[in-house]
Amino acid sequence: MRFRDQDIVFAGGAKGQNIDILTANPVNYFHVISNAAELPRLVVDGKLFLPASDTRKRNGKLPLVMVVPGSLGVAPSHLTHAETVVRDGFAAFVLDSFGARGVTSTVANQTQFSFAASAYDVLAAWQVLSAHPEIDASRIGAQGHSRGGSAVLTAATRRFADAVVGAGAGFRSVLAAYPWSGHQFLDPSVDETEIRVIMGDADEWCSPMQVQGHCQAIRLSGGKATMRLIGGAQHSFDRGTGIENVAEASVSPAAPTAYIANDGAFIHPLQGVAESKLTDRDLMIYALKAGYGRKGATIGSRDGDAELFREDMLAFWRRTLG
Repeated sequence: MRFRDQDIVFAGGAKGQNIDILTANPVNYFHVISNAAELPRLVVDGKLFLPASDTRKRNGKLPLVMVVPGSLGVAPSHLTHAETVVRDGFAAFVLDSFGARGVTSTVANQTQFSFAASAYDVLAAWQVLSAHPEIDASRIGAQGHSRGGSAVLTAATRRFADAVVGAGAGFRSVLAAYPWSGHQFLDPSVDETEIRVIMGDADEWCSPMQVQGHCQAIRLSGGKATMRLIGGAQHSFDRGTGIENVAEASVSPAAPTAYIANDGAFIHPLQGVAESKLTDRDLMIYALKAGYGRKGATIGSRDGDAELFREDMLAFWRRTLG
């Protein structure tokens, strides 16, 4: 059953309201930045939850946290995070990029739609939500998990965001949970958007070192980015479920970073030349042929991991969105 067809009501009474998002299906970042006139359009969706409390309202409007799931789609843990922030007085929006595209999981094949499309969905959702009469457009944050973490980091990057929502518009702050930083813009500037990353040092899906480098690049460009590394924590350590191996997962955390030129074109790691026609699939095939890929990776939580994540999450949203 698609996420939009589920009736979801949180313990405090907040009922999910379906919101349609007009977005696009770019084949790569160049498609968005330099060839937007040819972007194929589609509508994705998500659910908006409004708190009963008005303690965080300013001028009658609420701050909002957008929750962006990863490669397994909307999971109970994402709804738990949304319920946690709603209980604390924030509005929450859970984005579903999969249902409208007929995708159930990308763990075995991340190229079913592009990472640029994932990031475009996030910004398209910002456009809709920032115009909502009950939402404060200046206090919207995005929280992404795994592939969703990659999406929110790209959505915060001005080279990409300016092309979608215009100069200076977008998120007040971004929380990326165990993201993949295999795609990075040569110009990683995020301007005033504050970045927070939290991941485990035992992550088998994504490289903590690659993400550390990404955060440092953002700082060197003048942005504010912090990263918390959790000793012994696995990928998806916030799930609240036991440690398990996902046998069908296709991962290549040690593959070289694919950098992105200012026009959105990928720079091939071997050739060092920007090529507008390169796609995610091209680069993943290169990584597999070079021997970086493998099957199977571990996810799940140890005792206390999920609680630790929620504490860090709430502290960040309280500080940046108020």
